[in-house]
Amino acid sequence: MASSVEIMTPSMLERMRSSCALAADCLLMVGEHIRAGITTDEIDRLVHDWIVAHDAYPSPLNYKPGGASRAYPKSVCTSVNEVVCHGIPGRYALADGDIVNVDVTTYFRGYHGDTSATFYVGEPSEEARRVTEVSRSALELGIAQVRDGARI
Repeated sequence: MASSVEIMTPSMLERMRSSCALAADCLLMVGEHIRAGITTDEIDRLVHDWIVAHDAYPSPLNYKPGGASRAYPKSVCTSVNEVVCHGIPGRYALADGDIVNVDVTTYFRGYHGDTSATFYVGEPSEEARRVTEVSRSALELGIAQVRDGARI
């Protein structure tokens, strides 16, 4: 199978960076609201409203990849505790000790900016803290290997 690499122009890179920065700023905003009692639907509403207010579009909303039976119904993914990824926001209210991964993706200036972070709600269990910190360490090790011409 042949693959191709698109060589991006400085303008394309600047627009991609803008979308990524917007997603990162949205994630920082969300982090300030993570607390016991907030529902994952409320997180979705915060993200949706913030992204739209910044003249962007929440990429997950109505996303339907090939083969999917239906489109994704929300503007963000919220994966609580044992949910690995792509949790769909709903009525669940975060509780003390939960961990929640919030995955924000913006479509802005023709590019998708995608980022996520796992937040502690109150004081997590030792197991929850360990899995989160080991995952962060693995991410940092992977990022450290990224360089021009490197294979991962």
